[in-house]
Amino acid sequence: MRKTPPATLNLLIITILVWLASIAFPARFGIDLTRYLGLHYWQSDAFLPTQLVTYMFMHDTSSMWHIFCNMFGVWMFGRTLESLWGAKKFIFFYFFAGIGAGIVQELTWMIDVAPLVRDFDAAISSGSGESLSGYQHLLIQGDITQATATDLLYLRNQLLSRFVTVGASGALFGVLLAFGWLFPQASLYMLFIPIPIPARIFVGIYAVIELLSGISGAGDGVAHFAHLGGMLFGAILLFIWKKQNKLY
Repeated sequence: MRKTPPATLNLLIITILVWLASIAFPARFGIDLTRYLGLHYWQSDAFLPTQLVTYMFMHDTSSMWHIFCNMFGVWMFGRTLESLWGAKKFIFFYFFAGIGAGIVQELTWMIDVAPLVRDFDAAISSGSGESLSGYQHLLIQGDITQATATDLLYLRNQLLSRFVTVGASGALFGVLLAFGWLFPQASLYMLFIPIPIPARIFVGIYAVIELLSGISGAGDGVAHFAHLGGMLFGAILLFIWKKQNKLY
């Protein structure tokens, strides 16, 4: 770790500290950091533009697996890119890919919740929930068809607030793409497969897995399209730098 370049090292330290705080704050101070720092749907009352940055430092607090995998990946690939690019260029790339991943996640949510938003907005405009009987299962108690416009507006906001994502995975997938682009022949190993794989193929395999998982709606709680968004925005920036002869 003493040889880890400063930007990568600071990313690791800050992310781990935020993860520890997100565990301690709810019990200690009654503050749910996920509500303020996790990325929420843009039409939710809980959304803040700054969440497009802060969500990268938040991780699942129910186990160490989420943060361990992400930080191990940032350490393994990020230090190489930072050594090549320097701290400022690497940090810019990291946040560009991470913010891009967040934007793609917002677009994915827009597609997913479009029918719900449309139906609730129509019901709110009419002042009655009679047309929303198909959403009755979303209520713990009460009859949604008897809800007033004020009740429906509150319920709509509550439902939209449930959409939240956390983690540095989007930025990490951008970093992974950059590593595969710049070091295509580097040998990498996939978990439980003791066969060296060229980095460019390794990255391609991961991209296909994420695409298929996203299309199939895996239901695993993973933001697969956000991962692809990190790769997409990372690729855009790499293309720009290549044209400007700033890639290396």
